[in-house]
Amino acid sequence: MRTIDLDFTPLYRSAIGFDRVAHMLESMTGSQQAKQNSYPPYNIELLDDNQYRITMAIAGFSEEELDIETRDNVLLIQSKKDTSGPERQYLYQGIAERNFERRFQLADYVKVTGASMDNGLLHIELEREIPEAMKPRKINISQQNKLLDAETA
Repeated sequence: MRTIDLDFTPLYRSAIGFDRVAHMLESMTGSQQAKQNSYPPYNIELLDDNQYRITMAIAGFSEEELDIETRDNVLLIQSKKDTSGPERQYLYQGIAERNFERRFQLADYVKVTGASMDNGLLHIELEREIPEAMKPRKINISQQNKLLDAETA
């Protein structure tokens, strides 16, 4: 079997706040655990300098079967598929209907701002809010002559 080496360098450059996630993804790409935990597939998008979107393909799940929560900088998405319906006999089953749990390590100051479902895709909106004390601020340079004039006046 051929292995594929993925380069996560573009993710480091463009996804501010997801460096830890990129490191985790990079460390998992060659392992068997990564292959087993690849369900459901997802994308991470950079929408703006401090806005992100995680999109997960969750066809066959309803909103009631999903649970989304954040705790200690971890975004946890779980499903609990309702199996109480009539038993089906499949000739071929290509659509996965199994429960899943997906965790994302969020960077500091990244918070979930909303979630929506559209055409079998779950969209989770994220925003990085940098505290005012940590934002860069402009320092004006005063002229020495003005200080001397003020002292002599």
